[in-house]
Amino acid sequence: MLRPKIPTMPTPTGTVTPPVVEPTAIVQHTPAPPPVPVAPAAPARPTVQVTPGTALALVGGGTAVVLVVGAVLVSMLLAVAVTAASVAMCALVVRSLIVSERKRR
Repeated sequence: MLRPKIPTMPTPTGTVTPPVVEPTAIVQHTPAPPPVPVAPAAPARPTVQVTPGTALALVGGGTAVVLVVGAVLVSMLLAVAVTAASVAMCALVVRSLIVSERKRR
């Protein structure tokens, strides 16, 4: 019941013949003429022109991203600090309870 079943390799049903390899004729090619120089084509993408309005928008967007990322990082640091302080307070309370329990005996 718990033994694995190992599959058996199937046996071929007919005779297997190897594929026939036929020799191919060797054809000599003449070398192609050198390519004709072509004038450089126009760039695929147009160049971006930065106007004072778009520069101001980019600076504003970058500032907003920096402020948001900074606020998230500061809030995470504050959450860690609050958690550490509460764990420390719990440790002090437990320690105080253990010490006062020993003094009563």
